[in-house]
Amino acid sequence: MPMAVYILGLSVFALGTSEFMLSGLLQAIAGDMDVSIPRAGLLISAFAIGMVIGAPLLAVATLRLPRKTTLIALITVFGLGQIAGALAPTYEILFASRIISAFACAGFWAVGAAVAIAMVPVNSRARAMAVMIGGLSIANVLGVPAGAFLGEHLGWRSAFWAVAAASAIALAGVVTRIPRIPLPETKPSLKRELAVYRDPQVLLQVVIVALAAGGVFCAFSYLAPLLTDVAGLDVKWVSGVLALFGIGALVGTAIGGRFADAHLFGVLLTGIATSTVFLVALTFLASSPVAAIALAFLLGVSAFYTAPALNARMFNVAGAAPTLAGATTTAAFNLGNTGGPWLGGTVIDAGLGYASPAWAGAAMTATALGATALALKVGKSPSRVVTSGAPQQKKVTSPS
Repeated sequence: MPMAVYILGLSVFALGTSEFMLSGLLQAIAGDMDVSIPRAGLLISAFAIGMVIGAPLLAVATLRLPRKTTLIALITVFGLGQIAGALAPTYEILFASRIISAFACAGFWAVGAAVAIAMVPVNSRARAMAVMIGGLSIANVLGVPAGAFLGEHLGWRSAFWAVAAASAIALAGVVTRIPRIPLPETKPSLKRELAVYRDPQVLLQVVIVALAAGGVFCAFSYLAPLLTDVAGLDVKWVSGVLALFGIGALVGTAIGGRFADAHLFGVLLTGIATSTVFLVALTFLASSPVAAIALAFLLGVSAFYTAPALNARMFNVAGAAPTLAGATTTAAFNLGNTGGPWLGGTVIDAGLGYASPAWAGAAMTATALGATALALKVGKSPSRVVTSGAPQQKKVTSPS
């Protein structure tokens, strides 16, 4: 595997840490910026909105631009966005910095994946994508709890400075280790690719992905105040529990990736149903520290267990749009990551307490479960393997 692919994985580590670390910093940011925790939670939604818009937009806009130059520009903008966040004197400026960083993050994902695949043989594409996705997984295991730890001991701004430093290291790696990738000889037909959005199955899959991701993020975004104010844990436990969620995500991704090809709808139905059960259990058992910690880990497992199948299904139904299929999945995930925290903040503002986002999240995942059952009923198509984020065609005898 070329060293350049690992540089991309390091870059994704910085991107993923920035995207998810706010779940452990909400209380500190809210206090410093003099805003409510639900309003601070909108910073998570701001990043997700930027990803929703930026993923398909930049996937199309950068098709004819030099890949290395584009990567350098995007990781630079991302790093500057982290610096702007660290220095932000007001909530509004911090909010704007999150949107700018999200655009750069979405673009880097789109271009970085293409570069990784271009640098390796066809039979090594899955391994190359595994390195990139591994950066995101490690961000959940190490980066997010490290951000919470820094926020607790050195202030929340230190976490932004740390990500900016990681971005600078990634930038140096991109400049020195990423080769110049030749531009494609023929430009994809955007008219043909955009036509897939007229397919009801594509739109239904967007709904499924958004609801499944949003339901878990609805609760996860407010996990820190739930642990401290409801479960009664000391704030020093928060970073450890976030790391436990990340470990669960690694476990879930490994298991789901193994079975998604042969049992795509089976993985979707069982995984989303399990997340719903865990979210309901969290509402009843939030006051128990042991139960809250265990359910945080289990939610990580169940949420990421479905991720390979959710990606695979999108590539099935949007196979005629190779440029936009991955970007559409990214946008759909972040659509859920936008709506989930917003809904969670809404129920908290309604006076229902910090356990209420778990109820709201369960309602979202239950709806996703119904939409998945509908997708299975109205259209059955051959499955494709998505191993660590890289789609590979493989026919199976049954969609379930």
